[in-house]
Amino acid sequence: MSTELDTLTAVVTGGASGIGAAIAAKLQGMGASVAVLDLNPAGIPAGQLGLACDVSDDASVRAAVDAVAAQLGGIDIVVNNAGIGAQGTVEDNDDDEWHRVWNINVVGMVRLSRATLPHLRKSKAAAIVNTCSIAATAGLPQRALYSATKGAVLSLTQAMAADHLREGIRVNCVNPGTADTPWVARLLDSADDPAAERAALNARQPHGRLVSAEEVAGAVAYLASPLSGSTTGTSIAVDGGMQALRLRPAGQ
Repeated sequence: MSTELDTLTAVVTGGASGIGAAIAAKLQGMGASVAVLDLNPAGIPAGQLGLACDVSDDASVRAAVDAVAAQLGGIDIVVNNAGIGAQGTVEDNDDDEWHRVWNINVVGMVRLSRATLPHLRKSKAAAIVNTCSIAATAGLPQRALYSATKGAVLSLTQAMAADHLREGIRVNCVNPGTADTPWVARLLDSADDPAAERAALNARQPHGRLVSAEEVAGAVAYLASPLSGSTTGTSIAVDGGMQALRLRPAGQ
């Protein structure tokens, strides 16, 4: 068990499943007091504070943040992880869907960050980590809406880092590749040939497999740790080399 985050309190949105659950578990294992904010926080591990929260609703976010601060004594680390997916080209989603996904994936991060800033300003180890995506830096087919939101998250991360650096608040993001999460599992289940689709997703990443939630959590933990005090305004790709590497086909 690490003690790197002892005395610190972390808030993780979307922390009841998938990447968020792995992040919450990692931070808890490093000694942090962890609050999970989720639409349905039931079933989270012992020792975590679970609070129902809808990041698309400002009142819900503010109520959850107030409850965390009251019950855990403050907030030091914010992990903006909650988000939803979207498929299709620019033709395939109507205005309502664009507004819905943008409201959760981008403005949801704004709401939580805005509500927690007064608490972060009191911390000696304040950090915000946003879950972005490889979709922010690589053109992926059938992901126009999702990619647009994650591109916004990348730019938002850099702008926030500039705004709050002199307040002692670091802001960074992680860019996962295609991860083995419940959402990806649902996409695979809906494909005409799930096995072939999984093989294609595995092959798209140079290391030949999906990214694990625990691998993403490891990068988040690095960025959240006070030991990374000189790291701000940056993104870490956790994508098996998908963004940066150009390997020859296997066997050649």
